[in-house]
Amino acid sequence: MAGTGANTLARAEQFIWLTARVLEQRRFAHLFLEGSADAVETALAAHLNDDGGYGHALEPDLRGPVSQPLHTAHALSVLDSIGRCGGLRVERICRYLTAVSTKEGALPALHPSQRGYPAAPFIPVVDNPPAELLTTGPVVGLLHRNRVWHAWLFRATDFCWAAVDALEQSHPYEIEAAIAFLDGVPDRARAEAAADRLGHLVREQHLVVLDPRRRAEYPVAPGYAPGEHHFPYDYARTPGSFARRWFSDAELQTSLDHLADEQQADGGWPVGWREWAPGTALEGRPIVTLKALQTLRAYGRGLR
Repeated sequence: MAGTGANTLARAEQFIWLTARVLEQRRFAHLFLEGSADAVETALAAHLNDDGGYGHALEPDLRGPVSQPLHTAHALSVLDSIGRCGGLRVERICRYLTAVSTKEGALPALHPSQRGYPAAPFIPVVDNPPAELLTTGPVVGLLHRNRVWHAWLFRATDFCWAAVDALEQSHPYEIEAAIAFLDGVPDRARAEAAADRLGHLVREQHLVVLDPRRRAEYPVAPGYAPGEHHFPYDYARTPGSFARRWFSDAELQTSLDHLADEQQADGGWPVGWREWAPGTALEGRPIVTLKALQTLRAYGRGLR
């Protein structure tokens, strides 16, 4: 079994200093070494564009300078992690989200402005992309959780409710987006009922690996990389998530043991999705490593 607690953190710290971008280095320092939130925001600002969105490969699978919804969602998650998801910075972001939304008032996975710049082959560029729960759900949930009020949220929230209510056949990343929405939306009773239904769907459609020793026996969603599975902690990143109720204590603890064991010899965690270019994997691993450390700490796995 991989090391836990301080040993896990020390090994991860060496990996971060060795391989990570400045942003992930600053984020690690803020999360685990009492580093400055100002330094995180300064590093994040290097990805900010004049239109209020974020680009410049903030999300490693999309290259090039142009703003994209996925980059901007990533930026919002960084701002949330340092307690700065509000004020004029988020007002500008919401104006960008309004500008790139579809006729439904929600976000596409990829705006056509990406055309001409490298992007992962599993995120195709199309001229009139549809609105996606995958992109919109986490943004709407995060903004609601931070008590952000903006006109963009009204139609985007309605879109997410309709998309969640319509889910019958799904895939793990879409379920992640749905639970991110439900964990933040104000109507808690409706969100709880919707989350309960999704939990049954996840188990019935085998969208989660409950026994990591038998992961090869679980199906992989169409279009995913070989072995690209999801585990209980992928849905329930914190004990307060509605998704925590989907799993028994034993199932969750087994998945957390697996997460700790996934730490590699160099101190970082591997990316689970398809690697299509050398740089994207190098930039993605520190992001995945930070997420793993935050999850382990949220469940009291000894990280300070």
